[in-house]
Amino acid sequence: MKQKIIPIISIVVGLLAFWLTGSYLRSQRDALEKERQKMYAGAKRVDIVVASSDIPSQTAIRKEDLGLDNVLESTVPPDVVTTDDAQQILGKKVIFAVGRNRAILWSNIEGADRSADLSLAAIVSPRMRAISLPISGSAAVSSLILPNDRIDILGTFSFPSKKVPGQMETVTLTVLQDVTVLATGQTIAKQSNLRRRHMAGSASYNSITVEVTPREAELLVFAQQMKGSLMLSLRNPTDVSFEKDLPEVNFQQIQTSLPELNQYRQKVIRHSTTP
Repeated sequence: MKQKIIPIISIVVGLLAFWLTGSYLRSQRDALEKERQKMYAGAKRVDIVVASSDIPSQTAIRKEDLGLDNVLESTVPPDVVTTDDAQQILGKKVIFAVGRNRAILWSNIEGADRSADLSLAAIVSPRMRAISLPISGSAAVSSLILPNDRIDILGTFSFPSKKVPGQMETVTLTVLQDVTVLATGQTIAKQSNLRRRHMAGSASYNSITVEVTPREAELLVFAQQMKGSLMLSLRNPTDVSFEKDLPEVNFQQIQTSLPELNQYRQKVIRHSTTP
């Protein structure tokens, strides 16, 4: 009898452990979903036209090929086909294949590129401003930054030392986060998707035009007049995160923070199990 009870107990314990593990994983998933919803709670969403099924290259678009998706406005390319314009693309051919649930862009429709007659002013959002920064080469991620990209703007300046009166110290800090690039040189955002396919990595420019608020524009103008330099870091287009309390980096901060930064990279970034 005892020999029969032991396997039964083992099975029950195994099932209980399985249930507890599943319950824990579900609670963690729900917590992450709540955090995600909290992060995007105030973000504006828009409807865009997507492919309801795979559309092969050089195929005329049919009504049944079109679907809708509701996405964050900050992740939408400026030349995406909107619901108001969906009727205009019926019967037109796509230049390149469009995968199922992928956004349909004007630049991917044969004979429908509407970017040529649009000025930079036409794509600046209401209450925002366009301002150009004299940035090129390695400061613009080897000139690989393109219109519609999202970037952070970093600056290195000479400031009066907080600890040694009368002396200057070099400080690097993040000036702005999650900024939209409107143009690189003379190439504006409405032309970006054609540029990505045909000219990525080969074009050069001497300036970057970004979209900022009036107050941010003042800050950037002041930063350009100081003794120092600006540099850009490129973000994933879907990344709308914001880093709080980023430190000002000086020589002393580098000395004290390098071990912590490297440990974080190894534990969280390099060996993370998150897909």
